Amino acid sequence: MNQFLLLGLSMWIITVSTYLIPFCKTAVLLIAMMSAMGVSFGVLDTGGNVLILALWGDKSPPHMQALHFSFALGAFLAPLLAKLALDPTVSVDNHTEPDFLPAALNASSEAASDPLLAAPHDMNLLWAYASIGTYILVVSLLFFALFFMESSRQGKTTASAQQSRRAQYRKALLCLLFLFSFFYIGAQLTYTSYLFSFATTHVGMDQREAAGLNSIFWGTFAACRGLAMLFAGCLRPATMIVLSNIGSLASCLFLVLFDRSPLCLWIATSVYGASMATPFPSVFSWMQQYTTISGKSAAFIMIGATLGTMAIPALIGVLQGQYPALPVVLYACFGSAIFTAVLFPMMYKVATLPLRKGNRKG
Repeated sequence: MNQFLLLGLSMWIITVSTYLIPFCKTAVLLIAMMSAMGVSFGVLDTGGNVLILALWGDKSPPHMQALHFSFALGAFLAPLLAKLALDPTVSVDNHTEPDFLPAALNASSEAASDPLLAAPHDMNLLWAYASIGTYILVVSLLFFALFFMESSRQGKTTASAQQSRRAQYRKALLCLLFLFSFFYIGAQLTYTSYLFSFATTHVGMDQREAAGLNSIFWGTFAACRGLAMLFAGCLRPATMIVLSNIGSLASCLFLVLFDRSPLCLWIATSVYGASMATPFPSVFSWMQQYTTISGKSAAFIMIGATLGTMAIPALIGVLQGQYPALPVVLYACFGSAIFTAVLFPMMYKVATLPLRKGNRKG
């Protein structure tokens, strides 16, 4: 399927779902909208990386870093927009208990006759979703415009030029990349998900300082992805991955050794956020040097990343609950840093094995 058309359709589905979410009055409809967005996000994450590699080839590292910088920038700006949408002066101070109780009783008594869609009571929430949906709609229209402007001849020549590059043990390399993305993304989400709770319960920070830790992580994360757009032109992807692995190992080691030190937590969190910024976009550019990343290959890697976000935080949550005195979250991140640091030399060795000559068997 045409890449521009596929990305345009996926973003159009996200647009419709974003517009309808504030109007959902039943859980089933809300789940359906969120599921449609999840499927479309999967297509967008996979297809975006493949499209960057298909358009720029060996010159893709700065563009790949720019793509993933936009993810970090959106993650930084989204909470600010949510805070504006959920203004506490609108939802808390202006609703007294006598006014709220009759409305709740009427809602429960007329639940059976409620429509599937209705306007939300908080118009700030509606405008927040509408603004994001309109932005995504504009981008989807741009993808459709690119689809109509694209020449089929150019697409065929690009595809044929990329098919000549193929590593000898391509499947083994993809499996190693699957594991790399599984532990890398899983550790990233685990640390950011439990950082607030760990800082308040284990280190003894107050809530404002613990919230600042998340801000410093995502701030250094976004800043380093922005700098990576500049350094990607002079640094090889492998060099950026190695430097990031060293930073992750060092920061996680200090976190484990000085797990109750607030100062160490601040410094190591900022270093850890900076170290986690570049490996994922760099690994796509690095692999493109040895083999062509097709849609199936990128989807396989993204499945590993998604499974990491599902499995590792859930497992660490259970273990942290059973052993509350131990910094299980830090152990998990340190173990993942060791695993990814060991995986990359293995990936490099597999990727650089000499290609087979001819079709000889045995």
